[in-house]
Amino acid sequence: MNPKILVLLALLLNLISDSLQNPNPKTLKSKPSPAHVELTNYGFPVGLLPATTVLGYAVNETSGDFSVRLGGACKITLPPDNYVATYSDTITGKILKGQIAGLDGIRVRAFFKWWSITGIRSSGDDIVFEVGMVTAKYPSKNFDDSPACEGQHSAS
Repeated sequence: MNPKILVLLALLLNLISDSLQNPNPKTLKSKPSPAHVELTNYGFPVGLLPATTVLGYAVNETSGDFSVRLGGACKITLPPDNYVATYSDTITGKILKGQIAGLDGIRVRAFFKWWSITGIRSSGDDIVFEVGMVTAKYPSKNFDDSPACEGQHSAS
């Protein structure tokens, strides 16, 4: 068999196996950071934080005040409606079981305008995003995997 065809087949098989391992190329399958795991301790899916370097995080167990420092600002596309969202390099707020309030550092583009997400609630099956007095509810399963920041790709 022609060696060029063998190389082409090997590349094709590699691409197919990568796509089967990670069917959504906008999410990264890697070990979650401690900050991602901490979200699950409060009843939230790990996909609320992007799959990017978390430089550090702190949670005050008494007050719930938290801070997450990312390796830089991050732009993602949120499922299922494909809204563009941006994460600042620092995200702050107050986290309690099933509720994040006073959120600062996450913005979403909808209706031709950027809006700050001010809170997030989890009822187990659903995630409710708060933008001021307006809310939007989505299935929690949409956030089971952390989305990749645009321009970042899986290393698999």
